[in-house]
Amino acid sequence: MTARLRKTALSVSLALVAALVACSASYTEIPIETPIQSKLDVTPFQRIFIAGFIAGANEDVDANMETVRLLRSQLRNKGIMRVIDADTLPLLEVAKPSGETPAPPIPNQQAVAPVQEPDPGKPPVFNDEKDLEPYNHIFANVAYWKRIGEEFQQPLIVTGAVLFAPQQRSGFVQREQEVYDSFGRRQVVPVRTYMERKGFVLRPTFIFIDGRTGETLHSETFREEILYNANQQTPALSSYFELMDRLLPVFLNTLSSQKIKGTRTLLK
Repeated sequence: MTARLRKTALSVSLALVAALVACSASYTEIPIETPIQSKLDVTPFQRIFIAGFIAGANEDVDANMETVRLLRSQLRNKGIMRVIDADTLPLLEVAKPSGETPAPPIPNQQAVAPVQEPDPGKPPVFNDEKDLEPYNHIFANVAYWKRIGEEFQQPLIVTGAVLFAPQQRSGFVQREQEVYDSFGRRQVVPVRTYMERKGFVLRPTFIFIDGRTGETLHSETFREEILYNANQQTPALSSYFELMDRLLPVFLNTLSSQKIKGTRTLLK
């Protein structure tokens, strides 16, 4: 019995010592940087041309022009190659979907009212990824991109497609709610609520083309979305920049090595 009491007393003493050490210990946060190698070797290029993107019409956001401006600005700030400041390419006109030939007239058919054609001066409306597929053949046109490369002194060409469209979704969403018990004590509990939400989806495809040969060097597709409460009014342009902000580090990492900043906690 005496031996057991001694062991128990020793265990309690060690626990108290450990608690005192833990209480008296201090912590130090040390900043660290983790390097990530670039996905593409851009050493053969001195210049980069953000040529433009296949993008549809949107009432509030011109996804083509906004993406071109944003990427050019980011590349200039980072000093990644010399950015060519030139007009964007008319890709929607160049990449007209194949097979769009008018149907031949049918003999002896009674005249009917002509079908109203879309306004040729207005870009088409793209609501999902399938709407972009008929235009994708332009990116495989080696001769076209080689000719563009010769015009701009054989740079690295960045092009692709950008889908930015509104979306709506309904379903159960988990949120935190404050509750108080009979003694007035506050608690935060998770609650599942059925909600109608609306927002935007951003799906860009970045294609990197060798301006010397017209060949595709690298291609990546991303998808980001953001949803708000149905009664929340958020400008489309604000949502576009918020979504693009998530993708910019990945885009830049394709062209140059990046460093991810973080912290590590050390116990003294």
